[in-house]
Amino acid sequence: MSKLTIDRRSLLKAGAASLFLAGMPVSGLAKGKAAGRICVIILQGGMDGLATVPPIGDPDLMRMRKAISPENYLPLNDFFGLHPALKFYAQLMARGDASAVHATAFPYTKRSHFEGQNLIEGGGLSPFSEKTGWLGRSLDLAGVSGRSLSLDMPLILRGHHDNDNFYPASIRGSGRPSSKLLEKIAMGHDIEAAQVFNKVARKSEENIQVPRDPASLAQYAGQAMAQANGPLASVIRVDDFDTHANQVYQDNTDEGPLARQLGVVDEVIAGYRRGLGDAWDNTIILTLTEFGRTVAANGTLGTDHGYASVGLLAGGTLAANGVVADWPGLSKKDQFDQRDLMATIDYRSVCAACVEKTLGLEHDVIASQVFRQPDLPRVFDHLFT
Repeated sequence: MSKLTIDRRSLLKAGAASLFLAGMPVSGLAKGKAAGRICVIILQGGMDGLATVPPIGDPDLMRMRKAISPENYLPLNDFFGLHPALKFYAQLMARGDASAVHATAFPYTKRSHFEGQNLIEGGGLSPFSEKTGWLGRSLDLAGVSGRSLSLDMPLILRGHHDNDNFYPASIRGSGRPSSKLLEKIAMGHDIEAAQVFNKVARKSEENIQVPRDPASLAQYAGQAMAQANGPLASVIRVDDFDTHANQVYQDNTDEGPLARQLGVVDEVIAGYRRGLGDAWDNTIILTLTEFGRTVAANGTLGTDHGYASVGLLAGGTLAANGVVADWPGLSKKDQFDQRDLMATIDYRSVCAACVEKTLGLEHDVIASQVFRQPDLPRVFDHLFT
């Protein structure tokens, strides 16, 4: 089993969104067949969890953000609703194939995009403290080699062993390099340089074509992961969640930039579902975002950088649908720094549970060797049993 990443940018008709895909089959050998597959959707910019899964039962919600809360939310239970842009995700919820974890975050409170994004991918104890990523380290422990079809390996997938990258560019007027020529060039160099040229020679013979829109990329990744010897992990990035202004339209709180990007996420999850087929039953999909947004709306129908958000999970490995939360409340006294949703669940624990379920690693190993936190709480039973 192995992993490989493909990075592609896509311009959506509804608005700009950057997208990266990981998880294509390459040759490799794992220590043993893993229990399942793990797909990560990184939501860059800081997703507003209070609009995505609004706590409709909290009396302070409408008092503090009526102007930006979705009007036609999809009811989940007496306390939580779901943004109307997440229609397919709502169907998964109804079938017991999706769950949300609310009031959750990585332990980062400084509200910097660069630091937060590095931390949620690196999974260390502080930003820029890791050269590898938490998923890459997990795959290392599972005995999985890696390869990136991109200009660079995304941090989250970087491990210590067997990583390589290749970018299949298509430039007008250019042709593929001759593998025989590259092999001859390699003969005139030292061993280390010769190995590089030989790798390029092998890559030049590959013909890999992938779609460009987010939903098709997810379906393509799912199809690859569904193969008997396909990859175990994939990563897709969706941008534009930094909604400082005009998060919603003034005359329609169900529409706007946030709704558009949540629609992209919904399409990505639906694409995964189509592509995975029967492999859906042993797959987990989870979202990552660097932080949430402020509880109160600002004066421009937007929200500023906050702390806790919500994590969206989907897949046939989940035990039940619903929202997992230790709700802290939205009143001023319950807010972090009197402005943000307080995090009551460490999202690293959620990631650890997903790794435990799919890659079969022990929680104590994941806690100490992947997230560098031996006393990291185990939440596995809340999600998978």
